[in-house]
Amino acid sequence: MSNELQIAFNEIAELRALPTDVVLEALQSALVSAYRRDSGASSAQAIEAKIDPNTGRARVFVEKEVVDDVFTDATEVTLEKARFYDPEAQLGDVVMVQVENTTKSFGRIAAQTAKQVILQKIREAERSALYDEFINREGDLATGTVQSVNSRQVTLSLGRAEADLPRSQQIPGERYRTHEKTRVYVMEVKKSNRGPQIIVSRAHRNMLRRLLEYEVPEIYNGQVEIKSIAREAGHRSKVAVAALQDGIDPVGACVGMRGIRIQNIVKELHDEKIDVIEWSNDAKAFISKALSPARVTGVYLDDDPFDGRTAVVIVPDDQLSLAIGREGQNARLAAKLTGWRIDIKSVTETVQGALENLDIPPLSSLVDRYEDLIEECTRIMEKKNQDLTVMPEEYRTLGRFADVVEHLLLEQRDEARQMRQQEVIAVKSTLPEKMFDLPLDVLDVSQDILDILEPYENVGEVMLACLVDEGGVSRKLSKVEGDPMSDVQSALDTVMMADVDALLEEAMLIEESEDDIVDDAEAILEETTEEAVSEVAVEDIAEDTEAEPDTADEPIATASLEEDDDEDEILLDAFGQPIIEHEPEPEVVVEEEPEMDESELEDDGDDDDDDEIYYDDDDEDEAEDGEVQFERQRNKGKKKRRKERQKRRQLVYDEDSGEVISKRRRKGSRGSWDDEAWEDYDY
Repeated sequence: MSNELQIAFNEIAELRALPTDVVLEALQSALVSAYRRDSGASSAQAIEAKIDPNTGRARVFVEKEVVDDVFTDATEVTLEKARFYDPEAQLGDVVMVQVENTTKSFGRIAAQTAKQVILQKIREAERSALYDEFINREGDLATGTVQSVNSRQVTLSLGRAEADLPRSQQIPGERYRTHEKTRVYVMEVKKSNRGPQIIVSRAHRNMLRRLLEYEVPEIYNGQVEIKSIAREAGHRSKVAVAALQDGIDPVGACVGMRGIRIQNIVKELHDEKIDVIEWSNDAKAFISKALSPARVTGVYLDDDPFDGRTAVVIVPDDQLSLAIGREGQNARLAAKLTGWRIDIKSVTETVQGALENLDIPPLSSLVDRYEDLIEECTRIMEKKNQDLTVMPEEYRTLGRFADVVEHLLLEQRDEARQMRQQEVIAVKSTLPEKMFDLPLDVLDVSQDILDILEPYENVGEVMLACLVDEGGVSRKLSKVEGDPMSDVQSALDTVMMADVDALLEEAMLIEESEDDIVDDAEAILEETTEEAVSEVAVEDIAEDTEAEPDTADEPIATASLEEDDDEDEILLDAFGQPIIEHEPEPEVVVEEEPEMDESELEDDGDDDDDDEIYYDDDDEDEAEDGEVQFERQRNKGKKKRRKERQKRRQLVYDEDSGEVISKRRRKGSRGSWDDEAWEDYDY
């Protein structure tokens, strides 16, 4: 380019920091829009613009039909001229013909249209480039300049983009001043109409992880690994580290000589206290270190599959407040770091409670086995109650007795757990194995109850839970109005009286048919959408800058769902997709299905792309990734399809025949569900 276009081209590319091909594409689109505006060309007519990057010459090619006599110069061309561009052109063909003196003849309106298109394309390219730049920096640290501060958030400048620091992601007690620089953690980057929306944080636990990676070369190089982090921003944090290479002290590497490395991080985090702990495979040793700076006398682990993992920790009397921390902060962080629920008790508290309950099993068994130790502990406790001085040796004696007591209680809990597991196995053996294959939607209960029972996965697990832990099931259902426990018991009794084989066969057929129909419907939707999009005429690009074309009202052709009288009825599920219902009886009257339009096929009732993300002060978990959102969408679809099947099937007890029958609801003549139209099928 050696003309004014070259100067403008280079200036735009440099100022906007955009690739040359993006700017070139924007200029070509602008020329096409300007020509359409200037000549009044139809939107159905193909127009292309090409700019030579070396000379800056702009050429516009228009689609024209080859004819003998030209009546309309804008859409027709002679055979002689057409063969100049396409030597094999014949009469009736359509060729691309160059328009002469195009750019020089543009008027004011065409020039204004070109300007609008160029600005729009460049803005879109800028937003896309910014998004691509910062999406790669997601999960990393960035340095921003404070632009504005209000009660809800702090706006930071990250160079070419702005970032929001919500109040929930700020360090409590930290003050932000305009024009000062601060380091933040890029927590989330998402697209918006105004460019990338960047959410940053200073309270996220991963900010501490990134700071450690920058300050500690051993972590950055992979010689030391950060196992877990527990953080309460602005107050205290605990970090568990482990060495991946022999001869390296992981704690010393993180702290640095005279604490220089960790002090830099403490200053960056507004004087937040940081405890660096060596990670260990031994849960007892790890929990003892996690409660530092407190000293621990003993740790007793109780891994219960029903109540969770609990660790009972015994500490000396003078270490109790230190182990718990201010407002329980030290114990709370230790529990987050280790993943165990921690119960902290002092030595004297344990001994006093044991001495008061020596006549109650299982502590009564200690009287004969540790008679001398019990007498010595009783004397020491009396001495302590009289506020007399207790020697260190006497505290060690109390510690030995506390250790004996906790081991005995732990053995009792293990025995009780084993008995409970045997009870569960015995109860499970009395239930039919096929009950554990039945889906939950065969139960005649409300959808709210089914949602709460979802973790049990099948009818057999619900029965087992009701027999073994009826109180736990009742507590889960307490949020449902009425008497949900009675409804569940009644539904389970109905299923027990029914033909389980028939129910299981029907459930499997429904699941298989739903999967097949959903796949077919998705394929039909994809094909018909592509056909509809290919038929939509290309609108003026200059008009697109002001408003997007509305094509929501254009119908999309779908495959007609025809069926014979002997076939099952094809219904629509909660997503507007067809479902095949397999009936045990072939005599089914099928009504014609209404035609499906685009909104029924495409509207799934849940638009996650527009959901806003709120960050709570106590929620320090990372944003959900794509796999979690996909799993959530799939669970929603399962619940909706299950709800539809639940509406069409009901198990009831027939008093006349004394048997359980299955009632099915049919569509009326107008395609709507009739609450009174039920058909009976005996199992």
